[in-house]
Amino acid sequence: MGEAMAIGEQAAIGEIESMHLPAGHPPVKVPRIGVLLINLGTPDGTDYWSMRRYLKEFLSDRRVIELSPALWQPILQGIILTLRPGKSGKAYAKIWNREKDESPLRTYTRAIAEKLAPRLAETIPGVLVDWGMRYGNPSVESRLRAMVEAGCSRVLVLPLYPQYSAATTATACDAAFRALMKERWQPSLRTVPAYYDDPGYIGALARSVESHLGGLDWEPEVLLASFHGVPRENLDKGDPYHCQCQKTARLLRERLGWPEERLRIVFQSRFGPKEWLKPYADETVMALAKQGTKRIAIISPGFVADCLETLEELDMELREDFLAAGGEAFTYVPCLNDSPAQIECLAAICSRELSGWTSPAERGENP
Repeated sequence: MGEAMAIGEQAAIGEIESMHLPAGHPPVKVPRIGVLLINLGTPDGTDYWSMRRYLKEFLSDRRVIELSPALWQPILQGIILTLRPGKSGKAYAKIWNREKDESPLRTYTRAIAEKLAPRLAETIPGVLVDWGMRYGNPSVESRLRAMVEAGCSRVLVLPLYPQYSAATTATACDAAFRALMKERWQPSLRTVPAYYDDPGYIGALARSVESHLGGLDWEPEVLLASFHGVPRENLDKGDPYHCQCQKTARLLRERLGWPEERLRIVFQSRFGPKEWLKPYADETVMALAKQGTKRIAIISPGFVADCLETLEELDMELREDFLAAGGEAFTYVPCLNDSPAQIECLAAICSRELSGWTSPAERGENP
C-alpha cells in the first residue's frame, strides 16, 4: 500500500510539472495536509546521561520553570542535574518498555499516530499524520521538517493535552512556531484548542471507567481524578488549567451519574517548595485511608497516554501508600492510550479543526 501511494504521488507531481510549471522550474510536490501530534517528551534511555539530557532540556524551558535563568540555572546545573537523573532513571526503569527499549509514552504516542492516520485518510486522502516530542526525540522540529519535505502545505498541530496550560500546550506550540522560523516556504499552521469539555473525550473517559470498574470483583468507594499539578501562582497569572481540570472532572462525574462525593479531583507531581494546586493526590490518598476508606480507584484524565506519572507515581507509589495506611483495595484506570475510543475522539477533533482545508489537490484530484 505504501509503494502504491508513493507511485501515485510521483505521477501527480509529474503532472503538475508538465501542466503548470515553466521549463527549468524546481520540482513542486502535490500539496498535502499534515497532522502533527505533540506529546511532552521522553528520555532515550534510563541511564544517567540520557536522563540528564532530557531533564536539562525539560527543566530549562521558561514555560516550565518561570524563574530568571540567572537564579534557576545554577540550581539546575548544580544539585538537580547531579542528583535527579539517577533517581528519575530508577523510576523510569520500573515502567520501561523492554521489548522496544523505550518509554511507554513513546510507544503509545507512536501507536496513536499510526492508528489515527488511516482513520483520517478515510475522509482526507493523502493526509500525513506524524508525531513528535517537545523534549527529547523525535523532536518537533525534525518532524515538521519531514512534513514540509513530504509536501505538506498545511499542518494541524495537535498538542496531546486535553486541558490547556502554558507549561504544556503553549510550549508545544512554541516548538512548532520556532521550527517554522527556519522554513523558507512555511506551511500554513493551525493549532487544536484544548478539548477538556469535548463530548467525545468525556464520553471516552466515562466508558473507560465503566469498563474498567466493571471488570473488578469489588466496587471503589471513591474515584480520584488526578491531574498533573502546576504552581498555584499560574492560576493567579491567568492560566486556565485549574478551571478546565475542574470542568473535566465535573462533566465526567455527571456523565457517570455519580454523586459529587464519589468522584473527587486531586493534583499530583508537585515539585519544589512553592504551593501547587490543591488538593494534593498523595495527601488525599493518605487521608482517605486514615478516615476508613478501604477501596479507591484513580484515573488520570489529563494524560492522553500512560507514562511515568501514571504508571509509576500513581499505580505504584500511591497504591503502596494507600495500602500501607490501611486501605484494602486500589485500582488504576489506564489512560485512553491507543484505544478505539481515543482514536475516534481525536479523529473527530481533527476533522472539525481541518474543516475548510481540503482542496482538489489534497483530495488527490487534478489541480
